[in-house]
Amino acid sequence: MLEDSLEDRSRQQRLVTVRAVVAGVFVSIGLALILMRLLHLQSTLHEHYSVLSKDNRVKIQPVPPTRGLIFDAKGVLLADNHPSFSLEITVEKVANLAETIDELAKLMPIDDKDRARFERLKRQRMRFQAVPIRLNLTPAEVARFAVDGHRFPGVDVNAELIRTYPKSELTAHVLGYVGRINERELASIDKGDYAGTNFIGKGGVEKAHEEVLHGRVGYQQVEVNARGRILRTLESTPPVPGRDLYLYLDIALQQAATEALGDRRGAVVAIDPRNGGVLALVSNPSFDPNLFVEGISQADYDALLHSPDKPLYNRAVRGQYPPGSTVKPFVAMGGLAAGVTTPKKGTYCPGSFSLPGQSHRFRCWRRSGHGTVNMEQAIVQSCDVYFYSLANQMGIDRLHDRLADFGFGERTGVDVSGEQPGLLPSREWKERVRKQTWYPGETLIVGIGQGAFLATPIQLAAATAAMANHGHYIQPRLAYASRIPGAPTAQKLPEVNRQIDVGNPGYWDLIIGYMAQVVESGRGTAKRIRSKDYRIAGKTGTAQVFTVGQKESYSASKTPERMRDHALFIAFAPVEDPRIAVAVIVENGGHGGSTAAPVARQVLDAHLGGSKLSEIGGEEHGD
Repeated sequence: MLEDSLEDRSRQQRLVTVRAVVAGVFVSIGLALILMRLLHLQSTLHEHYSVLSKDNRVKIQPVPPTRGLIFDAKGVLLADNHPSFSLEITVEKVANLAETIDELAKLMPIDDKDRARFERLKRQRMRFQAVPIRLNLTPAEVARFAVDGHRFPGVDVNAELIRTYPKSELTAHVLGYVGRINERELASIDKGDYAGTNFIGKGGVEKAHEEVLHGRVGYQQVEVNARGRILRTLESTPPVPGRDLYLYLDIALQQAATEALGDRRGAVVAIDPRNGGVLALVSNPSFDPNLFVEGISQADYDALLHSPDKPLYNRAVRGQYPPGSTVKPFVAMGGLAAGVTTPKKGTYCPGSFSLPGQSHRFRCWRRSGHGTVNMEQAIVQSCDVYFYSLANQMGIDRLHDRLADFGFGERTGVDVSGEQPGLLPSREWKERVRKQTWYPGETLIVGIGQGAFLATPIQLAAATAAMANHGHYIQPRLAYASRIPGAPTAQKLPEVNRQIDVGNPGYWDLIIGYMAQVVESGRGTAKRIRSKDYRIAGKTGTAQVFTVGQKESYSASKTPERMRDHALFIAFAPVEDPRIAVAVIVENGGHGGSTAAPVARQVLDAHLGGSKLSEIGGEEHGD
């Protein structure tokens, strides 16, 4: 019995020993594997996991630059930046987006417009980019979220500078506006340059000078905790702020031009002939650009878009109108330069003109005719027959080339986005576009600024400035200098200019003298606006909206308002030393002398100083 007991005990001891050895082997193997893994991690994969660890702890954040300010010629602030707080959601960090938004709505008002804008912007951005759900938070709302923000991972309050336009509608078509970057713009811009930036210039000067105003993005390296909150800034590269922009624009003159137009549709452009600076650029009606900065509501946008008055349409640089009789001084100069006429050469005006061998009559505005008129009389009284005859003598090729010298048919290059080139018809243009040959009768129509001939108000103003400047054509510009904020000096922008060659320099004084008589002569079509304080040179124009048949007569009173003739006027003053050139168009305004010319006179008075426009009666003459 004792022997059996001892044998069992010995067997149990051997079993325990075996188990201990086996366990020890497994433990040893496990420890060896762990040590090998640790060795692998510490040596082979050290660099890899070190980078991952640092990326989880250290983040690179873009620091957007401050957009440059915009000032008028006298230092009046036209475009500013003001701080604004927005509530933003980073979609990839939110588990249940709908539930999160509903909970946020219990903290602060979030209406259907906010939700709709959020959905629209969310589709335009990457999931890792923050999308605003509420804009322009009040201080109370910011404080409320600061208390409860820990409940909303992926939701943050972001502070940014928002563009604002103190002069609102007065500068909308000049400055344009900035707005949030859309998908199309995102595809074309350098994403590195716009990292952390939500806004970009959408029109006007804001878009034309985007590179100057935007600045250069900076970066900061920050340490964050497990929740992604910033603990400290490790290092940073500060952003370079956008340059402040200084314009030739005189906001007081801009105001005067706007008031002169009143509630009528139209445009006014004023240029300093000495340097090409745009002193005023008005398109009426206008709109409030502040509505667009953070996203305009659909209702407000539809109201602007579908308005019959087209307030979003910049008539000053995009409006293309038949220039009418305002081109007659330029046609006359072209005839002199081409050598096909002389100042004293007379043309008989019986009230109409017909090409040799044709019965079609091209009518003059005065049915009874002007009798025999020379160049001065033809410009002063705006005789159509004289310019039918002159255009026919020149032919379309020479007529086109001489008018092109003054910039018609091409963009002026003014630094406002969206400029249209107008249309200066030619033989080549008609063959290329309409697949038709040119007819002599079309040359006659171009000679009085009608037919397919189209010009923009900025083109007319630039051409008028060139006439005032004795053929020295300077590209019109709004911005004259830019400056780094805080810098003592500004960097002037270069001028682009050329000289129009007309052969005899004396022709400039001749045509300018004739244009002065348009205002000063008792038979001048703009005699209503002559001033006792300074001399004005100008030319009236009336542009047909539709063609009147051979046997029909035009009656403004029987014509729907929007089908009536456009009224135009160009002018510069003082004649002896021009400091301002103006082009005015009043849509469906009728005669240029009675409607557009008084607008120009008010603009000239505002710039040069002068007594109030007197009411001069008498017979209406021509345009």
